[in-house]
Amino acid sequence: MGREAENATSVTLTPDGPLLLPGPVEVTLPDGTVVTSRRFTVALCTCRRSRIYPWCDTSHRRRAKSAKETR
Repeated sequence: MGREAENATSVTLTPDGPLLLPGPVEVTLPDGTVVTSRRFTVALCTCRRSRIYPWCDTSHRRRAKSAKETR
């Protein structure tokens, strides 16, 4: 493995769920605000249903997808 692979960040894509990555992380929101999570593993919301966005609160599990979202 090359040096780039040794320093690469591991990201896990989950079906119908959050993006999992090793923490701690800093996320810059569209308005420029920077939020930080110091957890060992961080779950970033990809469905935008979370009440604590950008962090996942598992809202995707409780709410049915609309017909528009399933396309």
